Amino acid sequence: MDDDSKWLNKLSPEEYRVCREKGTEPPFSGEYNHNHGSGKYLCKCCGEALFDSADKYDSGSGWPSFDRPASEQVIRYQEDGSHGMRRVEAMCDRCGCHLGHVFEDGPGETTGKRYCINSLSLDFEAGDDE
Repeated sequence: MDDDSKWLNKLSPEEYRVCREKGTEPPFSGEYNHNHGSGKYLCKCCGEALFDSADKYDSGSGWPSFDRPASEQVIRYQEDGSHGMRRVEAMCDRCGCHLGHVFEDGPGETTGKRYCINSLSLDFEAGDDE
């Protein structure tokens, strides 16, 4: 089975569009935008732990936002000039899943970064206190 077939079998058509074709979900539509549970956010494609709920905040952007990844080693960055904008794309380093983009307008009291991430690119694993 080729890589594309693997993802087509594993993901819903909308998840495939976002994760493998670098799409985006409409703002305020994602399952995890208003999730306030304690736990970890995992890559939808490979299960890598990408973000911790302790680093999630409400940016008002319409997408789940984090001020840092679980570890710098789990995120791959790439310049993105699509849609007439200059942005930095965030991807899962293990499998290349498109997660979203990183902006320099996050909370100043932390890293100053906003990892603006598609809910469709994530799974949530509740912590022990849930």
